[in-house]
Amino acid sequence: MQAPSVGGVMLPRGNGETIRLSRGASLTDFAEKINANPASLVAVMMNLGEMVTATQSVSDETLQLLAGEMNYEVQIVSPEEEDRELLESFDIEFGEDEGDEEDLVVRPPVVTVMGHVDHGKTRLLDAIRKTNVIAGEAGGITQHIGAYQVSTEVNDEERRITFIDTPGHEAFTAMRARGAKSTDIAILVVAANDGVMPQTVEALNHAKAADVPIVVAVNKIDVEGADPTKVRGQLTEYGLVAEEYGGDTMFVDISAKQGLHIDSLLEAVVLTADASLDLRANPAQDAQGISIESRLDRGRGAVATVLVQRGTLRVGDTMVVGDAYGRVRAMLDDNGNNVAEAGPSTPVQVLGLTNVPGAGDNFLVVDEDRTARQIAEKRAARERNAAFAKRTRRVSLEDLDKVLKAGEVQQLNLIIKGDASGSVEALESSLLQLDVGEEVDIRVLHRGVGAVTESDIDLAMGSDAIVIGFNVRAAGRAAQMAEREGVDVRYYSVIYQAIEEIEAALKGMLKPEYEEVELGTAEIREVFKSSKLGNIAGVLIRSGEVKRNTKARLIRDGKVVAENLNIEGLRRFKDDVTEIREGYEGGINLGNFNDIKVDDVIATYEMREKPRV
Repeated sequence: MQAPSVGGVMLPRGNGETIRLSRGASLTDFAEKINANPASLVAVMMNLGEMVTATQSVSDETLQLLAGEMNYEVQIVSPEEEDRELLESFDIEFGEDEGDEEDLVVRPPVVTVMGHVDHGKTRLLDAIRKTNVIAGEAGGITQHIGAYQVSTEVNDEERRITFIDTPGHEAFTAMRARGAKSTDIAILVVAANDGVMPQTVEALNHAKAADVPIVVAVNKIDVEGADPTKVRGQLTEYGLVAEEYGGDTMFVDISAKQGLHIDSLLEAVVLTADASLDLRANPAQDAQGISIESRLDRGRGAVATVLVQRGTLRVGDTMVVGDAYGRVRAMLDDNGNNVAEAGPSTPVQVLGLTNVPGAGDNFLVVDEDRTARQIAEKRAARERNAAFAKRTRRVSLEDLDKVLKAGEVQQLNLIIKGDASGSVEALESSLLQLDVGEEVDIRVLHRGVGAVTESDIDLAMGSDAIVIGFNVRAAGRAAQMAEREGVDVRYYSVIYQAIEEIEAALKGMLKPEYEEVELGTAEIREVFKSSKLGNIAGVLIRSGEVKRNTKARLIRDGKVVAENLNIEGLRRFKDDVTEIREGYEGGINLGNFNDIKVDDVIATYEMREKPRV
């Protein structure tokens, strides 16, 4: 029936019915559900003090406000449910093993190592990797592989374990939570000298929320002040009771630095998996799993590290990963070796995707390229709508005048580029959560993986945005363009430093004492080997001038591969010189650092005192 008019607009009135809408739905989507004219809903929103167009993606709160006015209930469909409904429309079931009981085979447990920063998580992973990596050396493992398999012997039987390497800083909470959800068992690392710390509790809560068994590794038992018994007592308060105290949680005392009792820890993981979990999967079905990490490689394109959870992934399969899709061109294991197929619980790097997927996106193999493209496009459109709705500010008519006045409501526009999708996502999430009051708003206009490009600078110019480069630099002419147009490009290699600076800038408290000034860049044309000095770079000075005894960083394919280097030697032909100017050739020695290649760029800089504004 017709409702009483709101501001002269007549519209249907509900009887408390529930309307299901996806994230970022528009007033047109709502109108279709209740057989109303979208224009009438726009008029209603204006009367309620909201400026919204019919096709604009709006926030969940806006939809709730409108629904309440018309006596409807709005249920926002969760991302997981949205994705399930999307796949069902293609007659695809995700997350289920096909076949009967006899089709299932035992698979290795997938383990995430969690713990407080500085408690030895990374050192433990290194110790495990060094001594137990399957099939060869660990040197082939790249910085962002994100996962690898090890083997251990339990009861005279070789058993495999897959480790997911999740970042440890608190800014990566969302990623770490995803890591726990894709995990069978969590290893909680607690330092015997520090005991339970805030991030220990945070990691513990993630593991409990994901409902995974926990094995506690009490690390640093070799340092002064170590008290493993104290750790057991502290964790009892959080529901983790050691087996020796009558509980069901296995505690293993280790020293990652000394390599003590690592095998005992791996054995505890296997025993916990056997006792608590039924780890089986069907290797015969189409592969399904999760994306752990991804990045853009200049030579190979999009490279995604995926964990196969069920089925077998093969070279030549057509797969869709989040909003990326493609045919698997090649697969690499955690040692960098080519493999033809990967079964359940196996991590591999995949080449051949159209773009870089997000960390935590699920992947599945489909029969046709067309199906993969349609799923990826619908996922991308859905995420765009949700992101647009999240970024839209609600502006009421009462304060519209105030918004239009320059300086009354300020917005900091950001463009974030990084070396890996997980880092970019974590940085964006952390920045958007900054609480800086009502007067200032943060808006991320664009985020992506790879070097800062000219198109990023173009976007920043048109929107007065600041560009943040996380472990990447400006590529090609982008740096000159940024300098010419006055675009502020900030580079960071530590995530919390970026967060602190942006927060300080938003609060008007940023008063840097020093600023980095680029002096010059040199492109490596040849590498000469010297028995006395190591590798010497034969270079052409591309910009500015390179001076001896200044700081430098090495950039490869737009990514920073080494920081805090020093120009220790500088030569023109056979003469030692103090500087070389743009356009001239010379030789550069970086001291003990020898990992240089042709086409690398040496960027030199110095820190200059900056007057406080």
